[in-house]
Amino acid sequence: MFEQSLKNIDDILRADNAGSALDYIEQTSWILFLKYLDDLEKDKEKSARLAGKKYKHILAPEFQWSVWACPKGADGKLDHHKTLDGDDLRDFVNNKLFSYLKKFRAEDSNTIEYKIGEIFHELKNKIQSGYSLRNILDTVDNLHFQTDEEKHELSHLYESKIQNMGNAGRDGGQYYTPRPLIRTIVRVVNPKLGETIYDGACGSAGFLVEAFNYLTANREKLSSKEWDILQTKTFYGKEKISLPYIIGVMNMILHGIETPNIKHTNTLAENLADVQEKDRYDVILANPPFGGKERPEVQHNFPIKTGETASLFLQHFIKMLKAGGKAGVVIKNTFLSNTDNASVSLRKLLLENCNLHTVLDLPGGAFQGAGVKTVVLFFEKGAPTKKVWFYHLDLERNLGKGQPLSESDLADFVKLQKIKGNSDNSWTVDIKNITGEGRSLGRSKATGKGATLKSDTCMYDLSVKNPNGSEEVTLREPKDILVEMNNLDKETNKILEGIKKLI
Repeated sequence: MFEQSLKNIDDILRADNAGSALDYIEQTSWILFLKYLDDLEKDKEKSARLAGKKYKHILAPEFQWSVWACPKGADGKLDHHKTLDGDDLRDFVNNKLFSYLKKFRAEDSNTIEYKIGEIFHELKNKIQSGYSLRNILDTVDNLHFQTDEEKHELSHLYESKIQNMGNAGRDGGQYYTPRPLIRTIVRVVNPKLGETIYDGACGSAGFLVEAFNYLTANREKLSSKEWDILQTKTFYGKEKISLPYIIGVMNMILHGIETPNIKHTNTLAENLADVQEKDRYDVILANPPFGGKERPEVQHNFPIKTGETASLFLQHFIKMLKAGGKAGVVIKNTFLSNTDNASVSLRKLLLENCNLHTVLDLPGGAFQGAGVKTVVLFFEKGAPTKKVWFYHLDLERNLGKGQPLSESDLADFVKLQKIKGNSDNSWTVDIKNITGEGRSLGRSKATGKGATLKSDTCMYDLSVKNPNGSEEVTLREPKDILVEMNNLDKETNKILEGIKKLI
């Protein structure tokens, strides 16, 4: 029933010309959020009544779902005498409802009031026809967030919508990470109940959701205290852009976290010099945006100055991690070998302050539409790196929309990572071969010894060069090359436009 309902909503939005596929999930999200809020208030009111207490509603009466969206008669059916429709409905939503909801503010981000204000602060109703909106409201009114089964089904369908959105174009793909990869990263990092988990570039909150699923695999064994810790003191995120912020909040709600502690803020605008111990986290799981450029004033917040967004985020994550904390971070593979001063300094910072114990090298196509190759860095803060274990994911097929990355593709990595085992696709490099006389050339299959290349300057080169693999070069698909060329052209045009504005 839920699947058909969401399809019907998409059809209505399409007929209404309510923007693109990205807009569909945005518009669906704010309506689902208000319906969720109505169900939440009903549950809290019932609990208060059973306890002999009076419940104070969050929303004023005229802005409650059961009053403006779908008023019911004594028979439980829609009261058409009170129901708004057409221009009356559209004008109420645009001029009254949104204006009211934007005024919500709260200091504590871990409250529903905070979420209301942040979600609607920059949001606009893009549904042009009040009649289309009426059809959507009637459809959503039949969806419920009251049982675990209902939430599970809706969360699964919502996740599918996020995936489709991520595959629709580069704007969506910026914040969609393949779920099999996220689940693998979470499994390797292995967060524990009671640890705080953070993603400073959370997008649609995929890492936080999968970490929640990982920790609640045996939910029936959790005590009420443990459940409360998971709900309020475990998951933390930040997101700069409005659309993924809204989607992330809704995604966490549908997966069972009532008041997601996600802040709508620019993470990189925070000065690292101001970070205190109380601000740090036990676990960091993230895929920061790559390819972006930050303004000079933002770069001043970091000890290593660079315009590369991902490099700034990596500095942020190292600083935000507690001593003994664990992290799994996705980054462009060029980070491992770039020779510019910022990249070299950042690798030095990482290796000296953290134990970079594992590097997972992913094949091209792992991120659909991204057009770049990526690696996953697994590290622990508090002790310098002594050895780095590399795993090169070498698949016999080209990844793409029809053949996405799967958990079975990563099974060998997970198995070998536990013991840091050597194989045709994995090897270990001693830190002295990276920071000693020169950069590491890996470990020879014949001798088992590491080799080095002498250099006057240590570049802290972490290049993924499999010493056990053949010298044959795997050619990329022409379509993948064209996608990357197109993406690079777009980035170049953005930079040129920025320069033109300065002239």
